[in-house]
Amino acid sequence: MVQDTKKNRGKIMQFLLIGLYLVLTVAGLVFMKLGGNPGTFSAENGTLTFGINWISAIGFVCYLFSFLLFTRVVVMFDLSYIYPIITGIVQILTLIASAIVFKENMSIQSIIGASLIIIGIIVMNFKKA
Repeated sequence: MVQDTKKNRGKIMQFLLIGLYLVLTVAGLVFMKLGGNPGTFSAENGTLTFGINWISAIGFVCYLFSFLLFTRVVVMFDLSYIYPIITGIVQILTLIASAIVFKENMSIQSIIGASLIIIGIIVMNFKKA
């Protein structure tokens, strides 16, 4: 009984980390695009400076934390299993976020592509007989 509880907590933690990774990745991309500033580097008088606006900085921080979470998630699962799944989900969430936040048009090709990604994720999750 105690073993099952620990196992369930472990599974819940895995899914929470994946969910947080997905949110931070998409938020990072959205904020970086909203900020519209990829950053500027300059070196003057032996001093290296980096400038970025605060909206882009929020995106950068979100993306940095998502990368750190990704390194943890990759260790928890088989790479050949988890990477295609979370990459596909990030692509779909980014497509949705860009349509909502930036009012970008979703073409028929993007809808078909997203549908194929969803089908691929479903196929990957079928249990082997």
